[in-house]
This record gives sequence, structure tokens and C-alpha cells, in this order.
Amino acid sequence: MDSTAQITRLSAMLGGPHDGPLLRFGLGNAYLQAGQPAEAVAQYRDCLQRDSLFSAAWKQLGKALVADGRPDEALGAYRQGHQVAIDKGDLQAAREMAVFIRRLEKARAPDATSD
Repeated sequence: MDSTAQITRLSAMLGGPHDGPLLRFGLGNAYLQAGQPAEAVAQYRDCLQRDSLFSAAWKQLGKALVADGRPDEALGAYRQGHQVAIDKGDLQAAREMAVFIRRLEKARAPDATSD
């Protein structure tokens, strides 16, 4: 199923009995895949309002914010998600977000040189 069809299908479920963090996460993923990062950000944030311990949503929020040209906000999302993942014991997600944090911090450095 292409991302446009998936957005249509998932959007039709909003407000219904299956509306929840997983639906919002899936819709965010569909928007991100469709090249609509601002819409993805909105869905990931809604997901996290419903379940602030959803590690994968924090990671995807950071990715969507980067894609939307908002690296400072992405860094904040990755940092918060990293802590959530550590607290939950979700070590793989914590490691991934730590890498993204380092990359963004390096890109922000005034003299960003390669190592």
C-alpha cells in the first residue's frame, strides 16, 4: 500500500475506537514516508501525549523534525527520548538516539570538522 492510501486509511480511523498511540504513530510514519514531515511531527506529538514512554515515537519525532528543517527541536526530542529509552531499558533505541544526538551536536558545533 502506498503512503497516500495508508494516510487515507489511517486518517479515517481517527476519533474512533482504535484511535490511540499506535494509530498516531503509524499515521506519523505514513506522513514521513510521503514526504510530509510537518504532518508527521503533529502525529508523533499526539502519540507522545497519549504515551510519553513510547521510545520509537521519540526517535521518529526527532527524524521528522530533522526532515522538517528543525534540528534544534529534533535534538531536544532525541534527548528526551534517549532518557525515556534508558529508563525503560530499551537499550537499542537509546543507542540509536545517542548516535543521532552526537550527529546533531557535531553539526551544530561552530567548527564542525570531521574526526
